[in-house]
Amino acid sequence: QVQLVESGGGLVQAGGSLRLSCAASGRTFSSYTMGWFRQAPGTEREFVIAINWSGGTTLTGDSVKGRFTISRDNAKNTVYLQMNSLKPEDTGVYYCAATTRFLTDYKSYDYWGQGTQVTVSS
Repeated sequence: QVQLVESGGGLVQAGGSLRLSCAASGRTFSSYTMGWFRQAPGTEREFVIAINWSGGTTLTGDSVKGRFTISRDNAKNTVYLQMNSLKPEDTGVYYCAATTRFLTDYKSYDYWGQGTQVTVSS
């Protein structure tokens, strides 16, 4: 069982940056792939980025390539999402999720946080 808690969301102007954090409970954090997803009202949940258990491999969604990066600190049971050059279309609720696989499909993720709102103003 893994419990996830996101933090760091907020309101930012276009072109700005934010860093989200996701703190995980449980001693097996280092065995999970960690992913970030986002969802805007009326849309499906969208894959953003993921990192494998060791932090050595990442997958990045096309819409955020070159702007968002993911990292993890297994000693702190925390994964981070650094978001740069933010655009209004990045607005949404951002969710942290965990899976034992390494995939982009949200249906493959077993554990989810409650989400944190990110709003980018133009």
